[in-house]
Amino acid sequence: MTVLEAFKSMDYGLAPESDAEALAWIAGRNAKFGHFINGEFTEPRKLFQTCNPATAKVLAQVSAGAKKDVDAAVEAANAAQPSWEAMGGSARSRYLYALARLVQKNSRLLSVLETLDNGKSIRETRDIDIPLVARHFYYHAGWARLLKSEFPGYEAAGVAGQIIPWNFPLLMLAWKVAPALAAGNTVVLKPAEYTPLTSLCFAEICQQAGLPKGVVNIVTGAGDTGALVAGHKKIDKVAFTGSSTVGRIIRQQTAGKGKKLTLELGGKSPFIVFEDADIDGAVEGLVDAIWFNQGQVCCAGSRLLMQESIAEQMLQKIKVRMDKLRVGNPMDKSIDMGAIVDPVQKQRIAELVDVGVKEGAEIYQCAASLPTDGCYYPPTLLSSVEPAMRVAQEEIFGPVLVAMTFRTPAEAVELANNTRYGLAASVWTENINLSLDIAPQVKAGIVWINSTNLFDAAAGFGGYRESGYGREGGREGMFEYLKPSFLKTLTAAKPSKTSAFTKVSAPNSVDRTRKLYVGGKQARPDGGYDRAVLDPSGKTVGQVGEGNRKDIRNAVEAASNAKSWATTTGHARAQILYYIAENLSARASEFAATLKSMTGDSHTKEVDTSIDRLFCYGAWADKFDGAVHQVPIRGVALAMNEPIGVIGIACPNEAPLLSFISLVAPAIALGNRVVALPSQDHPLAATDFYQVLETSDLPGGVLNIVTGDQDLLTKTLSEHAGVDALWHFGSANSAEAVELASIINLKQTWVAGGKARNWFDEAQSEGREFLRHASQVKNIWVPYGE
Repeated sequence: MTVLEAFKSMDYGLAPESDAEALAWIAGRNAKFGHFINGEFTEPRKLFQTCNPATAKVLAQVSAGAKKDVDAAVEAANAAQPSWEAMGGSARSRYLYALARLVQKNSRLLSVLETLDNGKSIRETRDIDIPLVARHFYYHAGWARLLKSEFPGYEAAGVAGQIIPWNFPLLMLAWKVAPALAAGNTVVLKPAEYTPLTSLCFAEICQQAGLPKGVVNIVTGAGDTGALVAGHKKIDKVAFTGSSTVGRIIRQQTAGKGKKLTLELGGKSPFIVFEDADIDGAVEGLVDAIWFNQGQVCCAGSRLLMQESIAEQMLQKIKVRMDKLRVGNPMDKSIDMGAIVDPVQKQRIAELVDVGVKEGAEIYQCAASLPTDGCYYPPTLLSSVEPAMRVAQEEIFGPVLVAMTFRTPAEAVELANNTRYGLAASVWTENINLSLDIAPQVKAGIVWINSTNLFDAAAGFGGYRESGYGREGGREGMFEYLKPSFLKTLTAAKPSKTSAFTKVSAPNSVDRTRKLYVGGKQARPDGGYDRAVLDPSGKTVGQVGEGNRKDIRNAVEAASNAKSWATTTGHARAQILYYIAENLSARASEFAATLKSMTGDSHTKEVDTSIDRLFCYGAWADKFDGAVHQVPIRGVALAMNEPIGVIGIACPNEAPLLSFISLVAPAIALGNRVVALPSQDHPLAATDFYQVLETSDLPGGVLNIVTGDQDLLTKTLSEHAGVDALWHFGSANSAEAVELASIINLKQTWVAGGKARNWFDEAQSEGREFLRHASQVKNIWVPYGE
């Protein structure tokens, strides 16, 4: 082809990247790898193959981790953790800095290894993945140095078990290892069975950096090896990225074990295009959204939502652009899309596309010819898709775009949120007012304005709903690997003594059975039963309603209907909390007497502290601000603290009024709605408190109170799909049940594990820890300029 012919056709010539150095690196280790445990590689055994998806050729053999391998890695990590944390943040930061520099030094080798093992384009690994890996270690080297001043009162979680996926093998390692090490944890990491090579190369980098033995341990293998890591009794923190199905299994496996857990799971992210958008720019953004990394991205913009007036024009432009995509050998720098990671994944993609066509979708696939060798699937567009179709609801995890239309912004939001996931979204419009109106309404942890797939270590990444919980990156990501230092001093909580069948003794005054409080009104229990409240001598001091499953259902429904509370200004919420505090203050002696009747002790201090705590969270209501992250774009990343939604709260027996207010107040201060289960033994303070609420302008449904058998009611709350999070400070018996039941909709849980806090101690029972649990961070990326 002449230069003139090339200019006219605009065809790209071959630009192959050499794989010689990477293959030589593999050959230099005899193409066989053991595990990396306690600073050394073990002898390879129980080998399985890792292949190049682009050619189907075997690259190397890797050891399959067994129980004894995981045990050895965990023992090494536990032995190394105290000294690693004790050396201080300044010393740890130097190791992280050294790791970042060595990643940069070996960037070409790492890029080629990643492409060979994963099948993604060398341009993506070279220009995106590996630079971000280095960025994460640099960024978290800074947090290690600042840890003492920026996270006072916190310490390392301990040993972190980390299980990473195959779509971004080394980048996912960096997302997890860097913050863990910065916080003083040690690590046992299990890479994906399809893509272990860059993790093993990183193990050598750890040796070169002089990282102390046992700080980083890498055990290779399949899913059963990951299960051994997640379930190990000496693992203190589990971080998993992968499918929602496996996320549920891990949540079930870790339930009741006292482990911290971060889940970054699947997605079905909307790519919303309004009629005033730059359509050509949106089409290019769409290429990056769904065909980046062959669509094997959890936050891929796989659901195209177009305003009806531009749909036909945009679909035509997409098809023209699809026909110009280059699919082929990922080692060619002129290629747009490489190979699917494994034939199993390719088959699943094809099966879901077939389902979509059978359900009525129209299919269009790019005109590019695919290589005959290797594992390739063409870029695919499914149009005329209905929201209820399986391809519109289920994560395909491949280069498949499904297209739908909307008419109004409100309909766009409704369609965007019509999914069980909530990981990411893209909003395309030239109207900045519209974009910043839509972004907060979309239920997603990340929203990109006129952009897509922007990532940085400074901006936390993570989702809502069944896309998981917790954040990776940013300040919020550091908290995932830290725990309050006071937790190790806590003692066991008091077990409940009363039951529904406790004998009722003769009361000293006219009987008054406290009702439930649902939807802003007093409500009789559905079952028609009451339970006695006893003083320390066993004498009845009152009765409360015996709530049941239907009462919980009614309370959750009332909370769900009070969604306007989330959009009430922080100032307005603060005024209501102040008003509640004032009204409680006016009845302070009455509440002190009620507390004394139940416990036998003087409780003036508890009432006074409860009033002060309400004032505290009134103060916080309009001050728990987000942040503007310093990300490497011409623009900003806005971190917004959003309410979680409906929170179920099981309160302890200790300090029954103070603990109730200490848990409920931060939740409603930040715009959540609450279904509260007060102290089982001493509930009268909470049931009297609703009389304060009735005169304090709190909208109905924002706070609902259900009394009864707390363990049974907690189980019902945990199983309810309308509950977004559950805080459990009740009995140790139901702590495990809470976490087990949460897998239904992967709701967030905060479980005390049967340990009692000192509710009078501000360090343990007031402030930012509670506010963080009452909110979730949404990062909105807003580029600017022409």
